[in-house]
Amino acid sequence: MAKEAKKESSYSAKDIFVLEGLEPVRKRPGMYIGSTGPEGLHHLIWEVVDNSIDEAMAGYAKNIRVELLPDNFVSVTDDGRGIPVDIHPKTKKSALETALCTLHAGGKFGGDSYKVSGGLHGVGVSVVNALSTSLKAEVHKDGGIYTQEYKIGVPQYAVKKIGKADDTGTKITFRADASIFTEIKYDRKKIIDHLRQQAFLVKGLRIEVIDQREEIPVYYAFCFEGGIISFLKYLNEYNDQIQDEPFYVDKEYDGMPVEAAFVYNDDTETQELSFANNIYTPDGGMHLTGFRSALTRVLNDYAREQGYIKEKEENFTGDDVREGLVAVVSLKLREPQFEGQTKARLGNPPARSAVESVVSEALKEFLQKHSAEAKAIVGKALLAVKARKAAKAAKETVLRKGPFEGLTLPGKLADCTSRDATESELFIVEGDSAGGSGKQGRDRRYQAILPLRGKILNVEKARLDKMLANNEIKSMVIALGTAIGNDFAIDKIRYHKIVIMTDADVDGAHICTLLLTLFFRYFRPVIESGFLYIAQPPLYQVKSGKEIHYAFSDDEKDKIITEIQKVKSQKSKVKSESQKSKVKENEDEIEEGKEETTEGENIKGINVQRYKGLGEMNPEQLWDTTMNPTTRILKKVNIDDAQEADRLFDILMGEKVAPRKHFIQSRATTVKNLDI
Repeated sequence: MAKEAKKESSYSAKDIFVLEGLEPVRKRPGMYIGSTGPEGLHHLIWEVVDNSIDEAMAGYAKNIRVELLPDNFVSVTDDGRGIPVDIHPKTKKSALETALCTLHAGGKFGGDSYKVSGGLHGVGVSVVNALSTSLKAEVHKDGGIYTQEYKIGVPQYAVKKIGKADDTGTKITFRADASIFTEIKYDRKKIIDHLRQQAFLVKGLRIEVIDQREEIPVYYAFCFEGGIISFLKYLNEYNDQIQDEPFYVDKEYDGMPVEAAFVYNDDTETQELSFANNIYTPDGGMHLTGFRSALTRVLNDYAREQGYIKEKEENFTGDDVREGLVAVVSLKLREPQFEGQTKARLGNPPARSAVESVVSEALKEFLQKHSAEAKAIVGKALLAVKARKAAKAAKETVLRKGPFEGLTLPGKLADCTSRDATESELFIVEGDSAGGSGKQGRDRRYQAILPLRGKILNVEKARLDKMLANNEIKSMVIALGTAIGNDFAIDKIRYHKIVIMTDADVDGAHICTLLLTLFFRYFRPVIESGFLYIAQPPLYQVKSGKEIHYAFSDDEKDKIITEIQKVKSQKSKVKSESQKSKVKENEDEIEEGKEETTEGENIKGINVQRYKGLGEMNPEQLWDTTMNPTTRILKKVNIDDAQEADRLFDILMGEKVAPRKHFIQSRATTVKNLDI
């Protein structure tokens, strides 16, 4: 009966849809640029710039200019050879139109136009065209200026010559489609950081950034003759390096140019940046694996030869030799295999052999020639071994068993009854007073409270063994259930919402910063998984009679007061006796409100109370304002740029005073809400 009742759906040749031209891009933009959020929007710029970078790597372009123009237009200009404008033999159209309107069409699939390139998919500039309401291409080539305009990828006229030129190059001006992207808002800092990185990777290339969206244009320019050695100095600017001479090699292996540089500093963090054809590979890949293998093997061989590691002692691990390492690895290859269009990881097996061979040979020679640097590097690794063993002992003491295998949870933790991590929340609260209010006001079924006593240890300045000796940090590690260090396991986390809840003052901000440092350095997957939040408690309670409002800023407080006064003014103008009676009742309530509140400022019958801390709120207020999922405000913590975040933590939380002082002074004029 069920089969008879089921209506058959059509599925024949007419149901197979063929998307032509650039239609697939507009239907599934995420497949080509990663997302339709800020990352995807900026990816449009990267795609156009990558073509100009390819011209520079091929030895033809020396200058690139990126302009952010009013009305959401972006322009990218280079002085390369210029996109060809002659008729393509297969499409019978101009090569310029073919490149801009056809997926997988470009000069990077064969021939000798480009030996190496970042944009090997042939979809870059055509994808930008498809996702733009308008795009204009201007080419200087063969003594002429040629142009063509497009709307949503459709040419508005054939390529035409509009003048003469005595130079060469390409200029692409586009406007992203607001119907595709969630918001059209270009981040100048993000663009500058990306283009600075590109300038480091091509020696002598000049990149200009001009932001003309403001009344006074903002101008930046980059040119680094030192290449990745300059990059290394930039990355290590705020650390004390233990080497006077950095390691550097630039050599070709089996047709693949390999460039690598590194230096060690007195920090414990590791920074490794890898690039394939100037494309940053945040997830590494074969080239980074080859570098790591060479580094570990050569340092172990040298340490044994020199007697630093005795016969029966264990070798250095990869983590031992990478502690305090700052390294840049750049590889150029003809046919890179990236994972997806966003190119996060390099998959070519020959890339590993190339980097490993080049770095191994050069590092052996470096250690022999620079004995002082070699001694310092091996000494750093030996110190890391001792710290690793001490940390292992500390972890075994703290994390002998998992939370569900008998290990006692911290006594100060008021846990929730739910054992479903997806619905459970952990509030890390400043002080016992706020912790008490939180414990009474929470929903015990899914909300847990962990009060902290004072400011936790600054983990930026401490090793893991010292860190685990801190009771507050130890309590957090046990409560989270993930373990720490090499044993960290995000799948064992006990809460999918971890909320930092501190007072809205300077001390509270400091405690919040210390906690963010802890999570960034030792629990980064918690942030990357979207599990870390910061609570936003209100600054003011505004009370008029029995009516209560909460304000999270001075502006919001002023708006609430203005609105209440407006309503009261309207009521006072009512002439009828019944309405007058209501006004009188409301006035009585206001007077009653005055008597109930002993603290705060009274403005014409409106009582304003400034909260000094979470502990001042009773459980009901804390629930209503900060913990109730239907009314609270939580800010999710994310990492847009891990490299820049790492630099900021070094500056703000490290031991050097001068960089921190400079950071504060340079931004003093733009600071807002310093006391919040």
